[in-house]
Amino acid sequence: MTIILPDLPYRYDALAPVISETTMRFHHDKHHARYVEVGNLLLADKVPRPTDLEGIVRHAARAGEVKLFNNAAQAWNHGFFWACMSPNPAGPRGDLERTILEVFGDVADLKTAFVTEGINHFGSGWVWLVAKAGGLAVLSTHDAETVITQEGVTPLLVCDLWEHAYYLDHQNNRAAFLSSWWDGLVNWDFVEGQYAAAKGENEGWRYPEVEGKAEDKLRVNQAR
Repeated sequence: MTIILPDLPYRYDALAPVISETTMRFHHDKHHARYVEVGNLLLADKVPRPTDLEGIVRHAARAGEVKLFNNAAQAWNHGFFWACMSPNPAGPRGDLERTILEVFGDVADLKTAFVTEGINHFGSGWVWLVAKAGGLAVLSTHDAETVITQEGVTPLLVCDLWEHAYYLDHQNNRAAFLSSWWDGLVNWDFVEGQYAAAKGENEGWRYPEVEGKAEDKLRVNQAR
């Protein structure tokens, strides 16, 4: 089984000026690609192996395989991050918007909570909007940590807090990056789909299908 590096769902320059083409090329083609490369090296001799990246991340977390977890989780987080952005975003609607109003007061207050969490997060990591316990919450995770290892939590939205995500475009001004990212790039259609998954209405986003040997694919098909 091989973890793949998925293509971006938009052009490299599509998110400018918030995120430049240069940043996207380094971030996707170098950083994300490196996590995929190292993850595959660590998986090369592992038997039995999980049949999807979500399974690899959860296995590594349970087994305490730190290096595998760091690379597999970072690959997953980046794939999810790409999906969370759109060059043509629209605001939240329907059940998601109603829940935001119930929990946060309005979308502007949710932005404040999200940006504040990201600003106050010390060091590298990720800031998330998640669904849990029938509601919504904003939280952050350190380094490669990911919310998919947390029971009863569905990720809805994430922004990368590692400096390589924004330094070329915003220098050390994480606050400006987060604010402009929220205003200009959040893919609310994707967030709505994830919220529907949290309610059991669909499966939700999964890392793009892994490629593998014939026996790996056979095990996947048999498990369905």
